[in-house]
Amino acid sequence: MPETEDGPLIWKTSTYTDSGSCVEWARPGFGALVRDTKCRQRATVPVSAPAWQEFVNWAKDATV
Repeated sequence: MPETEDGPLIWKTSTYTDSGSCVEWARPGFGALVRDTKCRQRATVPVSAPAWQEFVNWAKDATV
């Protein structure tokens, strides 16, 4: 399991998810890592801190 300086990564899923079709994210100390909830053993996608913050801001304001 990937770890940070402080221990294992803690993966989180959106509270708005009502199915298994979503992504999870972890904060390794730089930006974020994103992975598919249906296939957790596959590769993670690294996202820079500025890009992650922009996405979080968009998600907070978006109407879907």
